[in-house]
Amino acid sequence: MDQMPEQDDASPVSTAPATPTSPFEFKMLPLFMDFEDFSICQPAPFSYDDKAMLELERCDYTQRITYQMARAGKTTRRVRVYADGIYDLFHQGHARQLMQAKNVFPNVYLIVGVCNDELTLRMKGRTVMNGFERYEAVRHCRYVDEIVPNAPWTLNDEFLDEHKIDFVAHDDIPYGAGGVNDIYAPLKARGMFVATERTEGVSTSDIVARIVKDYDVYVRRNLARGYSAKELNVSFLSEKKFRLQNKMDELKSRGKRELTKVKVDIITKWEEKSREFIDAFLLLFGKERLNTFWNESKGRIIQALSPPGSPNGSINGDDPDASDGANSEDEYMELPPEHGTDSVGSINRKQKRSGQVKPSPSPNDTNEEHEDVVHEHRSD
Repeated sequence: MDQMPEQDDASPVSTAPATPTSPFEFKMLPLFMDFEDFSICQPAPFSYDDKAMLELERCDYTQRITYQMARAGKTTRRVRVYADGIYDLFHQGHARQLMQAKNVFPNVYLIVGVCNDELTLRMKGRTVMNGFERYEAVRHCRYVDEIVPNAPWTLNDEFLDEHKIDFVAHDDIPYGAGGVNDIYAPLKARGMFVATERTEGVSTSDIVARIVKDYDVYVRRNLARGYSAKELNVSFLSEKKFRLQNKMDELKSRGKRELTKVKVDIITKWEEKSREFIDAFLLLFGKERLNTFWNESKGRIIQALSPPGSPNGSINGDDPDASDGANSEDEYMELPPEHGTDSVGSINRKQKRSGQVKPSPSPNDTNEEHEDVVHEHRSD
């Protein structure tokens, strides 16, 4: 790896950001760069890097560490724990396994071995990510202190001594290979094995199975994103079928958007019309208009709801204006019984009813009329 040029101690260190001489000079960080200036977050070094070699030299491997010593934290140096695997499609299951290995003992220096493509293809099968991608994925995990590329499939004493490994971390499920039922059995017998737990429900095989299950969906998605049929290893007819399906889905989505737009327009117009109708109704039948309408029609309503009034005259034709005073006395004034039934009062009543009431006669006239009446009565 290229080293950065050393600066003179006497020369001042500039903290100002560098100014690019061209707009594309600092478009992205270089793939290979010196991380010495990044003291907070750094990727784990490879086993052949200077940092890893220095850590290896400082380790006194002559002082062997037992499991009890490591668990109790009674060690004079860091405990070197080794975990290996393929780490294809690096996921949370891998990260959790490395986290357990990092925290299995106090003061652990975690070394992770990653097998290369050739060995993996021969022993297990094709990977999705190549060796370089898998190395980079693991060395950027926060729990990893060192990466061993081209790691062996089985561990022997030579490899353990070369990297000064105290313990090997892996899940406790027997892992067979090359006619051996469990390649970690010798380490378990020597007390150099620590078990980690697998994360259920997630693995590289599960992720690949999801992709295979939804193969059409992912092919259509990548075709829509600009990948060619050759890059996706898709036949000519399959490509046309997938593109037609993408077009149909696009038309459906466009139709849904247009239908939603039409619905929104209809609702908006209905709201506008309803506001106009409400405004017109309030203008026509508002509070002031309703008060005026009520005042104008109140009398008619009361007259229509009231019962009919009493007639002006009585049924017998009596004068309603007649009082119970003198007129009543005159009306019921009768002659003595000896003058017969046809009394003067009756005559007076008839005259009053007919409106032919004569003025009161003088005393002389009264006597003369009385004599005439008596005379007529006697003649009868």
